[in-house]
Amino acid sequence: MFEHTFVGLDVHASSVVGCALDPVTGELERGTMAAEPAVVLDWIRRFEPPVKAVYESGPTGFVLARTLRQAGIDCVVAASSKLLRAPGDRVKTDRRDARVLAEMLAVGRVTEVRVPDLEQEALRDLSRLRDSAARDLSHARQHVNALLLRHGIRYPKEHKWTLEHGAWLRHQRFDDPVLQFTYESAVEQADLLHARLKRIDQRLAVIASDCQYAPVINALMCLRGIQVVTGFGLAVEIGDWTRFTGSSIGSYLGLVPSEQSSGTSRHQGPITKAGNTHARRLLVEAAWQHRRPYTGPGGRLTRQMDLVDTGTRIRALEGNHRLHHKWQLFDARAKTPVKANTAIARELAGWCWSLAAPLQHEHQHGERMNAA
Repeated sequence: MFEHTFVGLDVHASSVVGCALDPVTGELERGTMAAEPAVVLDWIRRFEPPVKAVYESGPTGFVLARTLRQAGIDCVVAASSKLLRAPGDRVKTDRRDARVLAEMLAVGRVTEVRVPDLEQEALRDLSRLRDSAARDLSHARQHVNALLLRHGIRYPKEHKWTLEHGAWLRHQRFDDPVLQFTYESAVEQADLLHARLKRIDQRLAVIASDCQYAPVINALMCLRGIQVVTGFGLAVEIGDWTRFTGSSIGSYLGLVPSEQSSGTSRHQGPITKAGNTHARRLLVEAAWQHRRPYTGPGGRLTRQMDLVDTGTRIRALEGNHRLHHKWQLFDARAKTPVKANTAIARELAGWCWSLAAPLQHEHQHGERMNAA
């Protein structure tokens, strides 16, 4: 059954262009307004309900979607990377974009993204803040290393950024006062960023233990390579694991091969790298840990498994053995390590889903029972 009106919204920081489509008559009505949710709501309310609205995901976030939903208007956010555009379409304007969104919504060709609530979005922002802080620290340390290397100074030991390495850095001196000031400032910046990252990690660990995703985080941390930062990041980035299956989670994270096939010809290329970039990177980093020797859970994993139920514990043990065995098979075949690790990351995503989804299914079922 058609809704009475489909509304496409081209949303920018300061303005919104709307296009309302009646699928029965084909009539279009357009409007340009300020990028204020209340103003957009007033414009949409001009049309006889039921009304369904859509706009593209982007930097403007989900404030508009939440406002419209609270007012009783069905609003979805479209995945911008999944919108279909004709290859020969060389004209792009706000009015055309709004109309295309309305038309795609009318025929059911919009791929929706999940709209998190305010708490879920805050947790995700914290995860991304931590990721940004880690990148800033890495760049600052690279700058210090590069500055020393340019002047022929090399640390004599293998492991850097230890207490011993820090003391060695502070004893380096240059004859040129300008260069000395530059060097000291670079080291100071690296120290400050390290302290900042440490504060974020401490706060994140406290929040992870008491947030709505705590059971999922505890379950994910039963897998090798996943500790609190990675478990927290995966939990808040994916949010509702029940949206996926064990096979579709890899596609969502862009860990499946790209493909170019026609007729009898079939060619698979590099992974698609679609979907959530942050979650994919966390899985790829965690997958390397499964290459290390493994006979059973160590002290950390043993303590972590005491926090979860028996079914989760058994599943995690199976996953750890399976992923290490896969790495052994890849090494025996002399598989390129980077390619092998990507395959392990794809399977690790499935194991994560097998731990998280049942917990969320059980929680959702409990909520429905309580509501009844």
